[in-house]
Amino acid sequence: MTNRAMKKISEISTQVSKQSFECTLTVDCAVFGFQEGELKVLLVKRAIEPYQDYWMLPGGIMNADQSVEEAVNSVLFNLTGLDQIHTQQVRVYSDIDRHPVKRVVTVSFYALIKPENHPVIAKNYISDVEWVPFSKMPELGFDHTKIAIDALKLLKANLRDHLVFGELLPKNFTLTELQDLYENILGEALDRRNFRKKILQLGLIENTGRKKKGVKGGPELFRIKKN
Repeated sequence: MTNRAMKKISEISTQVSKQSFECTLTVDCAVFGFQEGELKVLLVKRAIEPYQDYWMLPGGIMNADQSVEEAVNSVLFNLTGLDQIHTQQVRVYSDIDRHPVKRVVTVSFYALIKPENHPVIAKNYISDVEWVPFSKMPELGFDHTKIAIDALKLLKANLRDHLVFGELLPKNFTLTELQDLYENILGEALDRRNFRKKILQLGLIENTGRKKKGVKGGPELFRIKKN
């Protein structure tokens, strides 16, 4: 075999080796909101293939000059107009056949916001954006159904161990409103006495010294303690 042929084979082998390890890094985010007494998730409708006209979570490619946290903020703004909202990382998805065209590794996040405080608009390759009750969420494109379910599982785990609800409640809230939120997200009824005891023991909320007007019994209002 000639040196030229050996060199060509070496070049082809190198190219194949590089291609074998090439992949795209993306970020997806399950944005949750509490609206009309139920937990909702923000979905976008994809206007291009693959999965054209499918609903899915907002997501996109991470640029070379971005961290994953910067990327998720950028993607949310570019697709929905959401800007600088607090997100929490969920997990990494790296199954080989996740994408029908190329190898894609995804870092997923979740966020908790009040929909009325954050107007959304479909941008770029998104044809529509909508808040959908999580219980009525359709089958999503790619593996986004699994990503959304995993995000909710982590949210539930965090709720059980910490006081985590982002913007889902007003600045001042009653313990009943807080329990209603927990029960809706967890999907189960909680004992009123035990719930209040646990929440107060966490030491993360404080009594405002005021009562909610227009409600029978005038329930006390609480707020998150400042650090």
